[in-house]
Amino acid sequence: MLARPYFTGQGTIDNTTVAGILKYHHKPTSNHFNSSKNLPVINPSLPPINSTSYAANFTKMFRSLANSRFPANVPKIVDKKFFFTVGLGTNPCPKNQTCQGPTNTTKFAAAINNVTFILPNTTSLLQSYFSGMSKKVFTTNFPSAPVFPFNYTGVPPNNTMVSGGTKVVVLKYNTTVELVLQGTSILGIEAHPIHLHGYNFYVVGQGFGNFDPTRDPKQYNLVDPVERNTINVPSGGWVAIRFLADNPGVWFMHCHIEIHLSWGLTMAWVVLDGDLPNQKLPPPPSDFPTC
Repeated sequence: MLARPYFTGQGTIDNTTVAGILKYHHKPTSNHFNSSKNLPVINPSLPPINSTSYAANFTKMFRSLANSRFPANVPKIVDKKFFFTVGLGTNPCPKNQTCQGPTNTTKFAAAINNVTFILPNTTSLLQSYFSGMSKKVFTTNFPSAPVFPFNYTGVPPNNTMVSGGTKVVVLKYNTTVELVLQGTSILGIEAHPIHLHGYNFYVVGQGFGNFDPTRDPKQYNLVDPVERNTINVPSGGWVAIRFLADNPGVWFMHCHIEIHLSWGLTMAWVVLDGDLPNQKLPPPPSDFPTC
């Protein structure tokens, strides 16, 4: 068995091919052993390491079982719709520092809807939310769509600067959500594996280019879409997911490329408590460590 990564970024990675041997443990007859010993070894032909079309066509085939034992409970009616751009950007290089950004005066950043996430210094998001002190830690004005729309997968804008903040989206308990994640061409197009904490979601659609809110939803799979907690935003494309916000708390959503995470390609969802006792965020454990 042969395998190698799929990668569309600009950095340097280990692009070697890994080989594994799958061995079956059984008691073959002597005739079987002699007949199989001379079989040829089949070397599979792997796609190029940056073959976006191959990766997208393969993942499009994923389906849920959608039966009585493993139902596909994809939300058919959506309460809240969001459109998030996902990509890179720049920040000014701090004074008296040398930065390795696109220019000598900038450093690399990453953002969702042009907001690069700034982690709180002393109090965690969840702790501040549970204790009712969130106003000192985060704001609830994360944009539901890009503030300044542009041709997301075309020629990038001249201004690639991002804004910063500790911003979240607040959802009522049991809200059904549709989220379109749109890749951008700012500082180059590349795929972004986006991971959502606290939830599984259904991947109802994906495509290349800019998402068309009139045309593309007509092609959604609402019958047996695959259920995931991480999805690859295609290089130069978009992906649409749906989920039911029935797990109260504060949940990160971020790119799983570590350098992009450190650059701020993160946001958080705050899901409020429901009415019933089992729909409320439990308190911290009694042995919860303190700083």
